[in-house]
Amino acid sequence: MGYGSDFDLSLWKQGLGAVPDEVWDRTEIRTLVLADNGLTELSERVRELRALRMLDLGHNRLRRVPDGLGDLIDLSDFLYLHDNALTELPHSLGRLVKLRYLNISNNAFQTLPDAVTNMSGLIELRVTDNRLAALPDAISKLTRLRELHLRNNGLTTLPVAIGALGELRQVDLRGNPISSLPATLLDLPRLEKVDLRWVTTLTAPAWFAELEAKGCAVYR
Repeated sequence: MGYGSDFDLSLWKQGLGAVPDEVWDRTEIRTLVLADNGLTELSERVRELRALRMLDLGHNRLRRVPDGLGDLIDLSDFLYLHDNALTELPHSLGRLVKLRYLNISNNAFQTLPDAVTNMSGLIELRVTDNRLAALPDAISKLTRLRELHLRNNGLTTLPVAIGALGELRQVDLRGNPISSLPATLLDLPRLEKVDLRWVTTLTAPAWFAELEAKGCAVYR
């Protein structure tokens, strides 16, 4: 079944429709790829795969993910949930504090789930092509975050609390109806890139010149 080593199982694009029960018996696996299988649900038995470091559920038809996903507390490398039909995430996912990369792009999120802002180990967060109208102040809890990708949402600004993300290097805001941005972006010592291409609603504030003088490229 699938291919890979004893610790890696890839069932990418196998037309499964549903995950075979024997997958949940492979409790030793560290990498599991279930992308592009037309999945509409995921069993709570996913919690049995306690050794997982990477899980790819992208390009499916999931409307929800089970609470049991939050039991995978050693999931540290990647969690791909992009290209599904998700509108929320269970609070239990907030327990994934070792996770470094999360992709929830191309779903139907109107708000950023609380669980995401509790994933304190995140280095890269991708929430492109959703329906976000705002980011919560709780984004400030992601103090290790280096890349924040928000392309093609409905954002008109960012919270002042963004200034707490001292490790942030890149912010992608392309295709949002941004009308203003907080000057706390100036407080980010490692910021290298703010991407505002395809934004037609923003009059550049005077402090952009100071931001650029500090070495941050502002694309617009």
